[in-house]
Amino acid sequence: MTHNTNNIRPVDARTPADRVRQVCVAAGSALAIAGAAWGSGAWSGTPIEEAADGALAADATLLAPASPAFGVWSVIYIALAAFAVLQALPSRANDRRMRTVSWLILVSMVLNAAWIAVVQAGWLWASVVVLATLVAVLGIIAKRLVAIPTSDAWGTAVTELAVGAYLGWSSVALAANVTAAGSASLDAQPADGIGYAIAVCVVVTMLAVVIARALRTHPWLSIAAGLAITWGLAWIAVGRATGEPESLAIMWAAGLSAAIAFSATFAAIDFDPARRIES
Repeated sequence: MTHNTNNIRPVDARTPADRVRQVCVAAGSALAIAGAAWGSGAWSGTPIEEAADGALAADATLLAPASPAFGVWSVIYIALAAFAVLQALPSRANDRRMRTVSWLILVSMVLNAAWIAVVQAGWLWASVVVLATLVAVLGIIAKRLVAIPTSDAWGTAVTELAVGAYLGWSSVALAANVTAAGSASLDAQPADGIGYAIAVCVVVTMLAVVIARALRTHPWLSIAAGLAITWGLAWIAVGRATGEPESLAIMWAAGLSAAIAFSATFAAIDFDPARRIES
């Protein structure tokens, strides 16, 4: 009796470089998360909403999410910490996905800490550049995850939930950050720019649809990204409905955008496991 071995891939041997990567990513992740938490005011640092003369406060612009929205960072940090621990396990040393994305995920965490640092320094346009770079890096990570099939359910869930939520929230944060930087540069009032804010909501909605389509074969990744975008947009709507600056137009625009982002995520998902599991 013969066996067809055409679909069997050899397992790459663990190398010293794998162990170096695991240790560096685990240690670097811990430092980056701790630094970001301190820099955002979790311990004794200045809260982000008070930095840069309050340019990123919940009442600074029409596209600033209400304060409770930022609780998503706790979820993201926990997910990233879980990834850092998972990738450091000996059994993950030669994992193809870990080899491909671990360094980039560490880079994303360093960029997040750098964003907090430049905001604390009051450099709003520099913070836009850093955050745009972060979103680009997360997009590359997501693309690589989609390109590498896996049969590892636990590793897939941990990695994709972390990356998806991080990407989705950072995309909304970028829109809010650009708005804050522009508003500060023009010395605009918080309620100024309704037409611009509506246009940005449309752009974020389109981005949510693009992400949903691009990640549709990886439900964990797609759902996490879609829910994070929905979360951010929904809290913009809440902020305009219940806080300052009040705006019925932006409440409806952001609320509709959130509904479309949520719907597009689940409408696009391909739940066929054969498309994403290795033979």
